Amino acid sequence: MRLSTKGRYGLKAMVDLALQYGKEPTPLNEIAERQDISQAYLEQLMASLRKAGLVQSIRGAQGGYRLSRAPEKITIGEVLRALEGPLVPVDCVDKGGAGCEKMDGCYTIIVWEKLRDAIDEVLDSLTLRDLMNKNASRHGE
Repeated sequence: MRLSTKGRYGLKAMVDLALQYGKEPTPLNEIAERQDISQAYLEQLMASLRKAGLVQSIRGAQGGYRLSRAPEKITIGEVLRALEGPLVPVDCVDKGGAGCEKMDGCYTIIVWEKLRDAIDEVLDSLTLRDLMNKNASRHGE
């Protein structure tokens, strides 16, 4: 499984919003500048995150974006799934998918299921707050 720029840039934008949590909405151009992401691309990412209920958009002169929940309530798995879709190593083990017609005789399915479960466990156990805290401790804050 390889994450696209959607997942990587979207996660950076979400951490940026997490750092602004509890403050005024953050204008898109500020996030784009801080994270070195084109504003047009960031708009697409924010649309997906808004549709998933992870961010709110506020219109007007004082508008912008903010997290819909506290940073400790948003998992990295939620963010990446909103941007990338199912986080599976192969399509046949997508829990929401149709599976594979050869599943009964598949000798390798256990590998893909265990890998899928390990990915889910790691990404669903980490929150935006964890990323904020890890970065703060790395920089002695």
